[in-house]
Amino acid sequence: MAAKTPLLEARNITKTFPGVKALDNVSLAVYPGEVVALIGENGAGKSTLMNIIGGIHQPDCGTIKIDGQIVNVRNVAEAISLGIGFIHQELNVLDNLSIAANVFLGREPLCCGPLKLVNRRLLKTQTEPHLKRLGLDSPPDTLLSELSIASQQIVEIAKALSLNARLLIMDEPTSSLTIAETKRLFEVIRHLRDEGVSIIYISHRLAEVKECADRVVVLRDGANAGSLTKEQVDHDRMVRLMIGRDLEDFFIPPTETVARGSLRVAGLTTAAYPNHQISFDAAQGRILGFAGLIGAGRSEMARAIFGVEPALSGSITLFDRQLHIRSAKDAINNGIYLVPEDRRKSGLVVEMTFRQNITLPRLDRYSYAGLINNKKEKAAAQIQSKTLGIKITSVETLVSNLSGGNQQKVVLAKWLALDPKVIIFDEPTRGIDVGSKSEIYHLMRNLAEKGVVVIMISSDMEEILGVSDQIAVMHEGRISGILDRSHFDEEKVMLLAVGAGSSACPPACPPKL
Repeated sequence: MAAKTPLLEARNITKTFPGVKALDNVSLAVYPGEVVALIGENGAGKSTLMNIIGGIHQPDCGTIKIDGQIVNVRNVAEAISLGIGFIHQELNVLDNLSIAANVFLGREPLCCGPLKLVNRRLLKTQTEPHLKRLGLDSPPDTLLSELSIASQQIVEIAKALSLNARLLIMDEPTSSLTIAETKRLFEVIRHLRDEGVSIIYISHRLAEVKECADRVVVLRDGANAGSLTKEQVDHDRMVRLMIGRDLEDFFIPPTETVARGSLRVAGLTTAAYPNHQISFDAAQGRILGFAGLIGAGRSEMARAIFGVEPALSGSITLFDRQLHIRSAKDAINNGIYLVPEDRRKSGLVVEMTFRQNITLPRLDRYSYAGLINNKKEKAAAQIQSKTLGIKITSVETLVSNLSGGNQQKVVLAKWLALDPKVIIFDEPTRGIDVGSKSEIYHLMRNLAEKGVVVIMISSDMEEILGVSDQIAVMHEGRISGILDRSHFDEEKVMLLAVGAGSSACPPACPPKL
């Protein structure tokens, strides 16, 4: 680096929580105008290190320097005063307030003497330069609820810059963004870097890390595992440092199987797009991926098939037998299961134990005369824990204490215990590390080869191209094209996703019925 003194230097940071050594002598340096990607598996210590730099936790030992001077970051306010801004994965915004009100929340310019009224004109004037700097063309008085998630994220960045942040910590910033919105965020990151702002970028999406990072720092089991210069950054090197070994067959190619029975959806309409019909076939032995922009109607389609949201019209046929699904119970009784996008909100009861979550969908299988057989529950939970390699100390472990990857496995385990015929994965690897991703991909492929109909909805282009045997692309509530594996191409998927593309879909692969 041209600059000799790092903007931030964390040296020999150690932090212990009850029973867990989260950080062991970890060091990290970030120079002015540098994008440093911080990567590692879930539980590697990334969040703990960032919480220490951001003033949320205090280290047991070690030092933090800003511009070469030792500082004591005792709380979030002190971190802000030192020029450190934290953009959390879960946005800290108030969508019932305007952009300007969010940017200057708690620091509003006042007028009218003792009345202390907000000077809205000055508030708007002070906000505009920050929006212009970040390329957000919405007026400052726009309600945040009217903005996309990506634009709301830019408002968070504007707030940090209004506090004179020189170092931005971005935690999984693209986890809820579309491909186009992600590219826009990368433009903002490059612009800020060119202006001298430093960025710590935390992500499990290694393709994004390769695109935006000047340097990569890897943590493993709470310790430094190594670092990579921009020239050294590639997928295999990052994986090797993260998990301590080579990860073979990250994406599992399909075997040459003859398509057997299928799930056939014909003329399905949802409340989100009542005038647009969805029709497709998903065959046993293959993984059908659904791509598209956020808001294209993919999740609504999945919830309609699973019965948690009523379909307005259409038919669902499974292995040549027409189904009548009016509720999730109907779907479960027919062997159709959904692994939802938000696992903590819709897929798990995190305050309950692993054992209770595994058996919850069909308690009738584990009870007699209204009384639950705990021994039978425990046996089923132990089988699923062993089958999926779920890291728990006992089946009585609270799900809230598990990592994101293990929580995702719990959602899957409860369905595998019921002999599934169809499983729909909605964003199956969002927020989980590369090792857990590989395990989920192996599980999906194994399910397909055992005759389960597997449908995957994903906004991760690398995942959709690598995992799917066939890709159905949705645009505004309808399938704009279906691509067979021999025609997979990122540009074709994007053209279909934005509705530019019936021409991008080869004649050999029209939407099937």
